[in-house]
Amino acid sequence: MSDDDISERKYQIGTASFRARPLEPALYIVATPIGNLGDMTIRGIETLAAADIIACEDTRVSRVLFDRYGISRRPYAYHEHNADQAGPKLIEALLAGKSVALVSDAGTPLVSDPGGRLVPEAKAAGIRVVPIPGASSVLAALTASGLFKDSFYFAGFLSSKQGQRRAKLEQLKTLDAALVFFESPNRAAATLNDMVEVFGPGRQASLCRELTKTYETVVTLQLDELAKAFDGEDRIRGEVVLVIGPPGEDQNVPRSDGDVDALLRALALEMSPAKAAGEASRMTGRPKGELYQRLLAMK
Repeated sequence: MSDDDISERKYQIGTASFRARPLEPALYIVATPIGNLGDMTIRGIETLAAADIIACEDTRVSRVLFDRYGISRRPYAYHEHNADQAGPKLIEALLAGKSVALVSDAGTPLVSDPGGRLVPEAKAAGIRVVPIPGASSVLAALTASGLFKDSFYFAGFLSSKQGQRRAKLEQLKTLDAALVFFESPNRAAATLNDMVEVFGPGRQASLCRELTKTYETVVTLQLDELAKAFDGEDRIRGEVVLVIGPPGEDQNVPRSDGDVDALLRALALEMSPAKAAGEASRMTGRPKGELYQRLLAMK
């Protein structure tokens, strides 16, 4: 593991090129975009360009980001499969006075990724840790769902085993906060059905997928309606964040036009316009003809 020549520590924004300022020795936790590369912060770009070593979860994914901003650096792989070997080498470099930037494939490192191991090790060794904030799918989902008020609880990924998954949901069902979960697109439908059973059919919930990307979808409905809308593994595509409203909320919150449009878009990905309009009509109580015209206008 070796750092690149100092003369190569440049970055580009649009057509303008800049030389990165030197970094103090430290471990820099750099947030990267969750989909739209334009969400990268200027501070994050400069940190990546200036660091002696860039540790990446997947060097191929990070290479796309580097190319977008003209960062000609050789990333160092640090992921769950090599953390036992790569982690001590990074700590050794930090203790030798190097600056290390840590990035994950998307979003903020340490949130459901192997970076959670490196930071405690660095702090135990007396190494300074510097957060470089940016995009977060948790906050993006909360703000788009309309279900966040005073507090939230991030639960990460639930177990792939139904029994353990339902047991965890039982622990969380009375928590007076919005609940945020990451979920695999192949398991999201099953998880929604478990949530209906544990939380009850009328609790408000939101499924957010492909956040910041071209096919971004945010659908907020009652849990039973949301589970029906995405029934079957083949209905769900892309990265998924689930937001569950606090218990005891009004279960008959009027649906906004934005929520209805999001539902129509989600259904239209898997159904004909007429069938999507009919299903949305059944779920929302709005006239099928009105919904069909809304869908045609969106297309």
